[in-house]
Amino acid sequence: MKHSQELQAALDAAEQAAGIARALFQHNLEVRIKEDKSPVTEADVRCEIAIREILEARFPSYGFFGEETGSRDANAESLWLVDPIDGTKAFVREYPMFSTQIALMRRGEIVLGVSSAPVYGELCFAERGCGAYMNGKRVVVSQVAALESAALSSGNLKTLAGGARWARYGALVAQVNRIRGYGDFLHYHLLAGGKIDAVIESDVNILDIAACVAIVNEAGGRFTDLDGAPITLQSTSVLATNGRLHASVLAALG
Repeated sequence: MKHSQELQAALDAAEQAAGIARALFQHNLEVRIKEDKSPVTEADVRCEIAIREILEARFPSYGFFGEETGSRDANAESLWLVDPIDGTKAFVREYPMFSTQIALMRRGEIVLGVSSAPVYGELCFAERGCGAYMNGKRVVVSQVAALESAALSSGNLKTLAGGARWARYGALVAQVNRIRGYGDFLHYHLLAGGKIDAVIESDVNILDIAACVAIVNEAGGRFTDLDGAPITLQSTSVLATNGRLHASVLAALG
């Protein structure tokens, strides 16, 4: 397929970051702890700088919001959203469950996303109206329509465990066919590819999930927060499904 200039820029930026991440993976990098208690390494910073240079050179009028280098023109009509190493804890512990997440938000709506997991070996991307692709092949969500047949993956459940939904979540787990916790990029890739049917997460920020919003939606699924509201810059929770299950899961969670 022919890519738009925006998607091509995001793919080129992800490829540049992938080279940096591969070179630094399993090299015992120094880890600093940020004010929000999350870790950051040389790889996080170098990847974001490389991504930012490419995106800002090609689209100088667009805003930029990154995990490590901050924001510029965050109220711009077109805004790049970048998490250079989503899964830094995995990167530090030297297992391959990390990725680079690049998305473009235009007038408050996410219009494209690139999710690159260079060591795990998956590159997923999507652009509005063009479908979702995994390693060059188009992907679509499953057709599972009953909770009793569904495979559910959950992540970042600590906040959910301390809230009013925890008992309802337990009842939902007892109802579905299979429960797993693939986490980070992986369960969204699996959902988009029809391998699982629903994802629940709490304690996220927009940079963690923006690219996956585009990918799941373009694969035919649905992506909201746990109240069923659209994803925004302020979103902190996720319900992503194949679409057919969305209303049922929302009702189960109450």
